[in-house]
Amino acid sequence: MGCIQSIGGKARVFREGITVIDVKASIDPVPTSIDESSNVVLRYRTPHFRASAQVIMPPIPKKETWIVGWIQACSHMEFYNQYGEQGMSSWELPDLQEGKIQAISDSDGVNYPWYGNTTETCTIVGPTNRDSKFIISMNDNFYPSVTWAVPVSESNVAKLTNIHRDQSFTTWLVATNMSTNDMIILQTLHWRMQLSIEVNPNRPLGQRARLREPIVQDQPKILSKNEPIPPSALVKPNANDAQVLMWRPKYGQPLVVIPPKHR
Repeated sequence: MGCIQSIGGKARVFREGITVIDVKASIDPVPTSIDESSNVVLRYRTPHFRASAQVIMPPIPKKETWIVGWIQACSHMEFYNQYGEQGMSSWELPDLQEGKIQAISDSDGVNYPWYGNTTETCTIVGPTNRDSKFIISMNDNFYPSVTWAVPVSESNVAKLTNIHRDQSFTTWLVATNMSTNDMIILQTLHWRMQLSIEVNPNRPLGQRARLREPIVQDQPKILSKNEPIPPSALVKPNANDAQVLMWRPKYGQPLVVIPPKHR
């Protein structure tokens, strides 16, 4: 996994006697891969962000249910696909861009507010008479498709010249008492994915795209002081349902290409 940021050694004990033994976070130290096998779209796959934590939950004397898991939110998104002099398509999160919210949920869209419900969470149902020790882990990456041709055009001629992407995320390790809704933040992580791909649409398919700096991503930061979770990171909509694809021509009015799934 390359450069792994880790807080190990000294276990940290939180409210209710919850203990975090170890937290690891990394982004695979490999470049984004580019796939030009389709004559309709360019695909790229970024390296994975990975996080894991080892947690000990003390005995739960009451009939209570606790969930320990990862919650993630996007706090910044730039995602532009440039088509030469004609304009650009842009995936946008309007409420985030306009400053109406501080961050938007990056939940799987089903198990709000959790990032997922397989390796990403652990549920402990009380009463229990012994410690519960477990590891919870998550990973995230981007694997989108970008049309070679202008998305609002009838033409299928390749015009794509550049892809720019810069997204920032905050990821929290959280323990929640489902009976009382008491939420304890155990760890806060910051990570960022930056991407620049230069495209020459006049070259043959398979030879058009070139990855620009940064080739390898900065490693995540494990914060020494936890940050609060903004309310918008805990509720619908998630980023996938709220994003809208705009066409922003060099001349003329912007057009909505794909409206948000969540209204």
